[in-house]
Amino acid sequence: MSGTGHAVAADGVDGAAGEAERLRRWRMVLGGGEADGTGCALTGRDAGMDAALGALYGGGASGGQRRASGERSAGLGGSAPSVARWLGDIRTYFPAPVVQVMQRDAIERLGLSALLLEPEMLEAVEPDVHLVGTLLSLNKAMPETTRETARAVVRKVVEQLEKKLAARTRATVGGALDRSARTSRPRHADIDWNRTVRANLKNYLPEYRTVVPERLIGYGRAAQSVKKEVVLCIDQSGSMAASVVYASVFGAVLASMRSIATRLVVFDTAVVDLTDQLDDPVDVLFGTQLGGGTDINRALAYCQTKITRPADTVVVLISDLYEGGIRNEMLRRVAAMKAAGTEFVALLALSDEGAPAYDREHAAALAALGAPAFACTPDLFPEVMAAALEKRPLPTP
Repeated sequence: MSGTGHAVAADGVDGAAGEAERLRRWRMVLGGGEADGTGCALTGRDAGMDAALGALYGGGASGGQRRASGERSAGLGGSAPSVARWLGDIRTYFPAPVVQVMQRDAIERLGLSALLLEPEMLEAVEPDVHLVGTLLSLNKAMPETTRETARAVVRKVVEQLEKKLAARTRATVGGALDRSARTSRPRHADIDWNRTVRANLKNYLPEYRTVVPERLIGYGRAAQSVKKEVVLCIDQSGSMAASVVYASVFGAVLASMRSIATRLVVFDTAVVDLTDQLDDPVDVLFGTQLGGGTDINRALAYCQTKITRPADTVVVLISDLYEGGIRNEMLRRVAAMKAAGTEFVALLALSDEGAPAYDREHAAALAALGAPAFACTPDLFPEVMAAALEKRPLPTP
């Protein structure tokens, strides 16, 4: 069978119907006009989808209308009603993940940020992490009439993230706390057999081919008192928006664990301690101000003053490492923390998008100090924290 025949069979259509379907798909891809060569006219739902795509990606005139040549034209204009209709259209025609991508593209390509300050616009959008980042960047310009609607949008996203991440984080980090409390009189279920066997190798009995465990080593149960301290130090420059959202959620989850004393610090050229707001990550997020410069050294200097038990503390710096402060002093602070026994973790990003642009020289300098800098997905973060709390190698990607 020819290549064309295979394509038709794969689509589940053949003959004239298959040809019409191929032309329809090419027409949707190429956008119409005489140059696309399909000669295919769209009707009904297809025409609606095409108009929604053309308004965002077509380029040129405003209003999502057709030029005389029949080509797609772009633009949602500056009109809130036309944008609201478009938002409704894309939610009708496309699944939620595609809607979120199109919303993000509309904000970036067509400059629609100002329209998000209107309550009716916020009620029409599909909330996601990127929309929350945009709203936080507009926080100071947001009128009071919009603020409560914006908080509702942010809360919806935060609750979705907590539902997804909280249980696994508590289980993974709680297990690490249990394992870090070693005991020589463990209950049977808490025996660390690998360490016990290594400690009793001298008691190997060849005739029985076994080790006699004179000394048991096991995991204690983490008590309700504070066992470890965690400091989350978050760069709130504009490029770190998604990381700020995820870090705030994780900070709230960690703060809910009695065995961990959690501190959350955000910074640009100034430093703000948001620890007292950790019971509500929405308050934390609205306490940030995305954008501005970066002074990592100043932020780490503040964090140093809050460390009371260095050997039981983990400092997590979430930053792209573009330092506007004193570079050598920043590195000296990291070296001093590690020398005192503090675990130091540098995350270039805490998001699903991979590593952002970052200062490679600073990342290499931190790695030389024993603090590798890497991007971390939200799914990996609990394992990273567990490893840091147990002082074992980090599960870097």
